[in-house]
This record gives sequence, C-alpha cells and structure tokens, in this order.
Amino acid sequence: MWSNGSVIVLGLDPGTATTGFGVVRYEEGKLYPLDSGVLLTTPDMAMPDRLLSIYNDVNTLLDKYQPDTVATERLFFNTNVTNALSVGRAIGVMLLAFAQRGLSWAEYTPMQVKQAVTGYGGADKNQVQMQVTRLLSLKEIPRPDDAADGLAVAICHAHSYRLGAMQFYSRRGAKR
Repeated sequence: MWSNGSVIVLGLDPGTATTGFGVVRYEEGKLYPLDSGVLLTTPDMAMPDRLLSIYNDVNTLLDKYQPDTVATERLFFNTNVTNALSVGRAIGVMLLAFAQRGLSWAEYTPMQVKQAVTGYGGADKNQVQMQVTRLLSLKEIPRPDDAADGLAVAICHAHSYRLGAMQFYSRRGAKR
C-alpha cells in the first residue's frame, strides 16, 4: 500500500439522509483531492431502501476510486437516540461494503478530525472548511458542507495512516 509512496483514502461523514464523502490521494507528503460530494436518500423512502441506496452508492465509490483504506467519522449524539440509531444503520451497511472488499477501516471522533485538519480540536465548521480548502489547494470551499466533512475525514485518516498513529480495523474486525 505504501510501497509506491501513494495511498488513496475514502473518507465518509455518515448519515441516513446525507452522507458526505471525500477521496484523496496522499503521495510523497502531499494531498491531492480526487473527488467529494454527497450520497443522498429521501425521507419518503422506506429505511431498508435508504440503506440499500447508501450501500450501493458506497460500492460505486469503492469501484470507481479503489481506495487503499477508508475512514468514517464516529457517530456522536447527545440526546437524539432516534437519529443515532438511523446513522448507526447507515454505518453498518458501509462497514459491510468495506468488509466484503477486505478494506481497512478507521473511525475518528469529530474532535480528532478537527485536530488533524486545523490543529485545534475545538475548531468550528468554517475553520475546518477553510483548512480543507487550503490543504487541498482548492479554489473554493467544497459544497455542500457534508462534502467538506468527508474530505476532512479523509485528510485526518491520511495523516494518521501515514504516521502509523492510529488503530484500524482489519477485515476480521480486530484492531491492528
């Protein structure tokens, strides 16, 4: 994976209605943006259909970019248990897609993503977006916000992966 000095990372900011994604290539100390955007489902879809849509869309990304490793932002919820269950289901179908391909996966808390991208774990959304734009030499902030979040997760993972500073989950689910 690192033998040629290059790695492709898919970062996902999971949601049931909107999942942000970002794909970056990390090569010889530099980050290169490959793509970003959102995977969408609509509230009028039944939950099994929404999950199938997310699963199919994630597989399309995996087919298109052939990432070496993937990362998601860790589910964080305060009091909205219903939302947490819904997002947890979305993460579950993503993990299934990763496992079927034998991809390593990591997850990061929102604070870890902010720290990796801005140097400050308490950064606000605008600070993260501006830094993503700067780190990837983009002309403008990725839109919608969820796309910038997916790129931030990918950047966080690329840095952590390069440094060997993170634990990731192998296909068998064991931390390595």
